[in-house]
Amino acid sequence: MIDVSVGQIVFSKSGRDKGNYFVVIDYIEPYVFICDGKLRRLENPKRKKEKHIQITNYVDKDLKVIMENHSRINNADIRKSLSQYFKETSQ
Repeated sequence: MIDVSVGQIVFSKSGRDKGNYFVVIDYIEPYVFICDGKLRRLENPKRKKEKHIQITNYVDKDLKVIMENHSRINNADIRKSLSQYFKETSQ
Protein backbone atom coordinates (compact mmCIF):
# COMPACT_ATOMS: atom_id res chain seq x y z
CA MET A 1 0.00 0.00 0.00
CA ILE A 2 1.40 3.36 -1.02
CA ASP A 3 0.46 6.79 0.20
CA VAL A 4 -0.95 8.52 -2.87
CA SER A 5 -3.47 11.33 -3.09
CA VAL A 6 -5.65 12.88 -5.76
CA GLY A 7 -3.76 15.55 -7.71
CA GLN A 8 -0.36 13.97 -7.11
CA ILE A 9 2.15 13.60 -9.93
CA VAL A 10 3.36 10.03 -10.53
CA PHE A 11 5.89 8.41 -12.85
CA SER A 12 5.10 5.24 -14.81
CA LYS A 13 7.70 2.49 -14.27
CA SER A 14 6.29 -0.12 -16.65
CA GLY A 15 4.00 -0.68 -19.60
CA ARG A 16 3.63 1.17 -22.89
CA ASP A 17 3.57 4.47 -21.05
CA LYS A 18 6.86 3.76 -19.23
CA GLY A 19 8.80 6.95 -18.53
CA ASN A 20 5.82 9.31 -18.68
CA TYR A 21 4.38 11.49 -15.93
CA PHE A 22 0.70 11.47 -14.98
CA VAL A 23 -1.72 13.02 -12.49
CA VAL A 24 -3.65 10.79 -10.08
CA ILE A 25 -7.37 11.35 -10.50
CA ASP A 26 -8.66 8.46 -8.38
CA TYR A 27 -7.32 5.73 -6.11
CA ILE A 28 -9.07 2.43 -5.38
CA GLU A 29 -6.63 0.00 -3.83
CA PRO A 30 -4.66 -1.66 -5.47
CA TYR A 31 -5.28 0.49 -8.54
CA VAL A 32 -4.44 4.09 -9.30
CA PHE A 33 -6.33 5.90 -12.07
CA ILE A 34 -4.07 8.33 -13.89
CA CYS A 35 -4.22 10.66 -16.88
CA ASP A 36 -1.99 13.17 -18.62
CA GLY A 37 -4.54 15.21 -20.59
CA LYS A 38 -3.05 14.25 -23.97
CA LEU A 39 -2.80 10.53 -24.67
CA ARG A 40 -4.69 9.50 -21.56
CA ARG A 41 -7.58 11.88 -21.16
CA LEU A 42 -10.03 12.29 -18.29
CA GLU A 43 -12.68 10.47 -20.31
CA ASN A 44 -10.51 7.33 -20.43
CA PRO A 45 -8.04 7.24 -17.53
CA LYS A 46 -5.34 4.59 -17.28
CA ARG A 47 -5.73 2.04 -14.50
CA LYS A 48 -2.37 0.97 -13.11
CA LYS A 49 -1.35 -1.13 -10.15
CA GLU A 50 0.47 0.66 -7.35
CA LYS A 51 3.68 -1.27 -7.92
CA HIS A 52 3.94 0.02 -11.50
CA ILE A 53 4.14 3.69 -10.58
CA GLN A 54 6.61 5.81 -8.66
CA ILE A 55 5.12 8.66 -6.67
CA THR A 56 6.66 12.11 -6.50
CA ASN A 57 6.43 14.56 -3.62
CA TYR A 58 4.56 17.09 -5.77
CA VAL A 59 0.81 17.52 -5.27
CA ASP A 60 -1.00 20.22 -7.24
CA LYS A 61 -3.00 21.79 -4.42
CA ASP A 62 -5.36 23.73 -6.71
CA LEU A 63 -6.22 20.63 -8.70
CA LYS A 64 -6.61 18.58 -5.52
CA VAL A 65 -9.10 21.07 -4.03
CA ILE A 66 -11.13 21.15 -7.25
CA MET A 67 -11.31 17.36 -7.47
CA GLU A 68 -12.14 16.88 -3.79
CA ASN A 69 -15.03 19.34 -4.12
CA HIS A 70 -16.32 17.27 -7.06
CA SER A 71 -16.06 20.25 -9.39
CA ARG A 72 -15.48 19.73 -13.08
CA ILE A 73 -11.93 19.72 -14.37
CA ASN A 74 -10.80 19.35 -17.95
CA ASN A 75 -7.78 17.98 -19.78
CA ALA A 76 -6.24 21.44 -20.01
CA ASP A 77 -6.14 21.61 -16.20
CA ILE A 78 -4.24 18.31 -16.12
CA ARG A 79 -1.75 19.48 -18.76
CA LYS A 80 -1.28 22.76 -16.88
CA SER A 81 -0.57 20.88 -13.66
CA LEU A 82 2.07 18.72 -15.36
CA SER A 83 3.75 21.72 -17.00
CA GLN A 84 3.84 23.51 -13.64
CA TYR A 85 5.54 20.45 -12.12
CA PHE A 86 8.21 20.45 -14.83
CA LYS A 87 8.82 24.18 -14.36
CA GLU A 88 9.31 23.79 -10.61
CA THR A 89 11.58 20.73 -10.86
CA SER A 90 13.80 22.24 -13.56
CA GLN A 91 14.79 25.21 -11.38
